[in-house]
Amino acid sequence: MRIVRQVAPTTRQALRGIRELLGENAVILSSRQTAQGVEITAGADVQAGPALDDLPSPVPVALAPLPAPTSEPAPTPPAVSAARAAVPELPPPLIAGPPPPDSVGQELKTLRCMLETQLAQLAWSDLTRRLPSHAELLRELAEMGVARDLAERITEQLPQDADLTQARRFAFTALAQYLQVTGERWAEDGGRIAFIGTTGVGKTTSLAKVAVRWALRHGANDLALVATDAARIGAQDELRALGQLLGAAVYVPERFGDLPALLNQLSRFRMVLIDTPGAGPRDPKFSSRLAVLASCASQLQSVLVLSANTQAAALEEVVRRFEPAHPVAALLTKLDEAASLGGSLSVLMRSQLRLCYVSEGQRIPEDLRPARALDLVSRAVALARDSGASADEDLLRRRFGKVTHVGT
Repeated sequence: MRIVRQVAPTTRQALRGIRELLGENAVILSSRQTAQGVEITAGADVQAGPALDDLPSPVPVALAPLPAPTSEPAPTPPAVSAARAAVPELPPPLIAGPPPPDSVGQELKTLRCMLETQLAQLAWSDLTRRLPSHAELLRELAEMGVARDLAERITEQLPQDADLTQARRFAFTALAQYLQVTGERWAEDGGRIAFIGTTGVGKTTSLAKVAVRWALRHGANDLALVATDAARIGAQDELRALGQLLGAAVYVPERFGDLPALLNQLSRFRMVLIDTPGAGPRDPKFSSRLAVLASCASQLQSVLVLSANTQAAALEEVVRRFEPAHPVAALLTKLDEAASLGGSLSVLMRSQLRLCYVSEGQRIPEDLRPARALDLVSRAVALARDSGASADEDLLRRRFGKVTHVGT
């Protein structure tokens, strides 16, 4: 283990010096403020020893000459013999070998984790001191539920001299620009739309709202409903009842694989809305249904229905699983049940999935409206404020401790 001490005016310069001396695997042992700046002590496990030429020359030491060996051993005093007899004979000492490789690796991982935690704390403290508006903006974005990479990207683009009001305005405008929306994409020309998604996100209700909006504007003569959801009890009956209420044609294929052939028979309809079965994580038919949707991608457009009251990590998994169906847009439901919107909007921004409609209730069709990016960002801000969301310092250090280059 090689240990060095580095003193520099700033933490960043001290860490750079340690990295040059010890490499990327250096471990911070201690850090403190001094009159000269920041003093950091670090160590690293140096695999290769120094060259022989670099070793210091040995210092000559005068040693007493060894006594000349004698043919007979020196006599032992009686007192010493008695003392030796009184001491019990001890077992041979155990020789401790080097620790197992697994334990060494675990210790290195622990040291690395401690190093990263200390660096994050130092970096966050430095950012809070230098650019308080940037740090406060990161706090507010975290309270909204905005993903870390998006929050960092926005803060990096923020001017250094911006106050908190300007920082907020810049951030909310940037979020609205990152969120892509389609508007009422099929309101005038219609299309063939398949509503896909997991179980219970509101696919059938969303389809009914879109169908009623179309019927109110254009009538039901050019409207066809396709009920392919044979898994949920009563799903096909719901579409039959809706078609009877609107005066629209309803088609129920025997198998999901019959969908491409059925679409060829519906060419006379301007608007065709397809209700698909909900897909659970262990649904054995999920892959085959995705293959059917992908095979007729030229005949229809898939809309991924997402629930706003679902955690961001679960939404990311849903987007990944349904990617083979090539969805052209997303529809966000249950806004009225969501305690936070930043996570849902972050998933849409990161996946670059365009948002067509949002739904926030069961009323048909009043509770469905075209997506507006700035309205959704404003609502995310209001939800964070009304719910009293807060982010503690420890979370902020771990999440944004790497934002050391902002303003430097």
